[in-house]
Formats: sequence, C-alpha cells, structure tokens
Amino acid sequence: MTFKFIMLSVFTLIVALVLTCVGSVDIGLNDIIGLFSGDISQTKRVILLEIRIPRVIMALLIGMLLASSGVVTQSVFLNPLADPYIIGIASAATFGAVVAYFLKLNEIYYAIFAFIFSAILSFVIFNLYKKAKNLSTLLIIGIAFSSFLGAFTSFATYLIGEDSFKIVAWMMGYLGSASWSKIFMMILPLILTFIYFYSKRYELNVMLSGDDEAKSLGVDVEKTKKRLLIISALAVSFSVAFAGMIGFVGLIIPHTLRMLFKTSNNAILIPFSGIIGGLFLLICDGIGKSILSPTEIPIGVVTAFFGAPFFLFLALKGRRL
Repeated sequence: MTFKFIMLSVFTLIVALVLTCVGSVDIGLNDIIGLFSGDISQTKRVILLEIRIPRVIMALLIGMLLASSGVVTQSVFLNPLADPYIIGIASAATFGAVVAYFLKLNEIYYAIFAFIFSAILSFVIFNLYKKAKNLSTLLIIGIAFSSFLGAFTSFATYLIGEDSFKIVAWMMGYLGSASWSKIFMMILPLILTFIYFYSKRYELNVMLSGDDEAKSLGVDVEKTKKRLLIISALAVSFSVAFAGMIGFVGLIIPHTLRMLFKTSNNAILIPFSGIIGGLFLLICDGIGKSILSPTEIPIGVVTAFFGAPFFLFLALKGRRL
C-alpha cells in the first residue's frame, strides 16, 4: 500500500503541474522552472504565483478535506450515503458563511460561522438519526435541513443586492478566488483533521461492526462519534467558506476506494481518500476551466455531473440489497 500511495502522490503532482499550465495565457513547464531560475516575465510570474498555483493548491486541500470527511461521516452513521453534502452539513456551513458575509466580517469569520452552524446541525442530525437508524430517515433529514437553510441563504443573497452574483457563483463551487491567505488559513484545519481522523482509525473500524460490538470492546461510541462529527464539520466548513458548495466528493471517493481496494479499513481509506480526493478535485477543476474555455464551469457543477449518477447508482443498489 505504501508503494501505491507514493505512486498516487507522484501522479497527483504531475497532474498539478499540467493543470498549472492550463489557462488563457500560454504558460509551459519552462515558465514554471523559470520561477526558480528567474528566467520568466513579470506577467507570467504574477499569473503563476497569484492565480494558478494558489488555485491548484486550494483544489488539492479542499479535495483532501471533503473526501476524508466523507469517509468518517459514513463510518459514524454506518451509512454509505452519509456524505456531508447530501445530509445537509454543507448547507449549514454555507448558511453560516453567507451570514458572515452579510455582516461584512473578515474572511476568517466565514469559516468560523460555517463551522458553528455545521457543527450544530451535525449534532441535530446525529441525534435524530440515532432514533431511527435507516437510510430513508437520513436522506429525509438531509433534504429537509438543506431546503430549510437554503431558503434563508437565498433570502440573504437577495438582500445583499449588487454583489449577489459573487455569492451565487461561490455557492456553485468556485476556486477562482484562491489566494495564499486562504491556503494558510486552511493548512492548520487540514493537519488537525487528518491527525485526528487517522488517530481514530481503529475505533472507526470497530464501530463498523455496530455500536454494541464497539461498546463491548471498550469504545465510548457516542462521545467518539460526536468528536468525529465536530472535526468533520471543521473540515467541511473551511472548504465551503473558501470555495462554496462542492458536492459529492465525500460520496464518490470513499466508495471508489472501497471498490478498488475491496476493504473498509479506515487505516487505508483515510490517507488514500486525501490524495485521491485532491486528485479528483484537481481534474474536475481542469475540466471546468478548459471544456468551454474561455467560459468557466463552476467546479460544483462538474462534481455534480459525476456525483449525481453515482449517488443514484448507490441508492438503487442499496434498495435492491
């Protein structure tokens, strides 16, 4: 598995370099090398350092956060369709970020407000789902809260007025506003998220056998699940705050990994979800930038194009089972 992880990391780096060259201005690998040697025009230097490289790094970071939170959320709810986007956690984060924008707060408060609202909703969903524990209940709860919060988000967007187009584009998933300041603000949550998730890999594996089995093995199930949901909400909130609603990453990547490796071992799924999630979002962003160039397709639209059929496939498969 170590060799596969290294090869995937190298491939992701190659894709990142290729996509750094994609855009309206012709930039090649020699120009990227020129950043270090000094043999590059000032215009291309600015484009690379202020636009393209931050955007590539943001795609990687957000893909890692969303995919890893998807793995953990599915394990917590013991449900293959428990993606943060589908069950409404991302909608709560979006609502919080819009509230912060509406209040004209600094960018960091977008993530803070998004985290507060998504964490609260995570606990509400967890407590409601705990009573029923079936797929239909989880989906209904997710749809209900997404619609409810979406109505408030739409109203807040309407009140914003002339700047509402920026909000609408952001809500569809947009990486064009990537910057080094946002990247630095995301680094710490990313590190904390992966350290905590990986440190709980064995508890997650035990909980896959059911709450009773986990309790018999000494796991404090409810406390562990709540803490995992808090960290998952942290991951989703920073992603949503700085890039908007990018759905289905937390659904597609975990299932793809389970099919490829034929395992539910979180010790494997968590690290691989990070690298493949980043790679997936990189590719989706490349498609969004180039397929209708110079018009850019929001990355959330691209991920939905892949994710919606995948979700339908999983739902129908689960129904047959």
